[in-house]
Amino acid sequence: MHVYFAHCACTCLISIDDTSDQSKVGSKSISSSNPSTVKSGSTRSSWTVPSYKESRELPTPRTEGEILSSPNLKAFSFGDLKASSKNFRSDSLIGEGGFGYVFKGWIDEQTLTPSKPGSGMVVAIKKLKPEGFQGHKEWLTEVDYLGQLHHENLVKLIGYCSDGDNRLLVYEFMPKGSLENHLFRRGADPLSWGIRLKVAIGAAKGLSFLHDAENQVIYRDFKASNILLDSEFNAKLSDFGLAKAGPTGDRTHVSTQVMGTRGYAAPEYIATGRLSVKADVYSFGVVLLELLTGRRALDKSKPSSEQNLVEWARPYLRDKRRLYRIMDSKLGGQYPKKGAHAVAGIALQCIGINSKERPAMSEVVEKLEQLQDSKYNVAAPQVDTRRSSSSGSVPRSPMKAQPSPRRLSGSASPLPAAVGSPAAVGSPLPACRTAQVH
Repeated sequence: MHVYFAHCACTCLISIDDTSDQSKVGSKSISSSNPSTVKSGSTRSSWTVPSYKESRELPTPRTEGEILSSPNLKAFSFGDLKASSKNFRSDSLIGEGGFGYVFKGWIDEQTLTPSKPGSGMVVAIKKLKPEGFQGHKEWLTEVDYLGQLHHENLVKLIGYCSDGDNRLLVYEFMPKGSLENHLFRRGADPLSWGIRLKVAIGAAKGLSFLHDAENQVIYRDFKASNILLDSEFNAKLSDFGLAKAGPTGDRTHVSTQVMGTRGYAAPEYIATGRLSVKADVYSFGVVLLELLTGRRALDKSKPSSEQNLVEWARPYLRDKRRLYRIMDSKLGGQYPKKGAHAVAGIALQCIGINSKERPAMSEVVEKLEQLQDSKYNVAAPQVDTRRSSSSGSVPRSPMKAQPSPRRLSGSASPLPAAVGSPAAVGSPLPACRTAQVH
């Protein structure tokens, strides 16, 4: 069997003095994990849990007893989860990180009791190590938020187990794994432009739902590794361990300990500790850049001037004539020029230095959905965007690579068959959740 490992699974406080990738500052680190994925080569399709009615109600604060008595969640016994995962055997293991392990399990779709492996509803079971990074507080936060907020673009938490030192979470199984794996894992099938746009819209809808909830929620850890994909490439947000209730009354922000992920965290939040939904908008802009460029938010393997994606990409986003230079080479030039320019413009707004000028996520959703219109989906000329891995150079002219654009198809299919086929999926765990300091 193949077992996929995360690069790491640590969360670090953001600090002005934090310059290393994995240094811990000020308090115990906690873990982040994507709950659901499938091993490469699996032929079994996923099941889905019964649909929840969309719910925005989030009464806060709640005691631990109130959180764990949620009528929407199943309180599993440790014995039940052992049985559903074949006693947590190695052949059920689908991921491992600093927090612990993720196992594949099976439960009856109606009764949610353990079922014979290979029958019933497939689930992902996250089992925390007692000595792991993810503490009880973050585990409880996940149960709290996902036990109350239900939306098609949030991963479904089916239940939990709290038995002595054992802390487990049971999620719906997401067979396509994380967006991070599809964008960055070596050997993964490239995502088409249409799929990338679909994923961006789904993730934006998830954030918009949280921001527009009756009691506003700030996600605080939006990144490619926390965006999970179902069998149809529908995006769902996972890992709510750092989620925070938004400001109330006339307040514009909440002041909190600065935590997040290096490369995704908004600069004003890093500098002041003042958190608002506009920090999530910034992080969304970074993920849009990852979708456009195929580059990580922070990549120490690149030349120093290209390591921070936002700083490297920003000048190209402002110049339509040069945008093609930073587009992901895996797209093979098969993307609509108009649509790419529009997405670049949205990303540029989201990563704006002045947080007040960033758009609301509801506005972002509206703009992205407009790009599904046929007028934005005329394929661009084929561009040879192969770059030198050592120099990071970019092509000078798209026309030199393709003398006759008329030879190409007139439109780009949003869901090509090749992309819909089973994709190689890697770790169900995110990259190291650390701090970005400029």
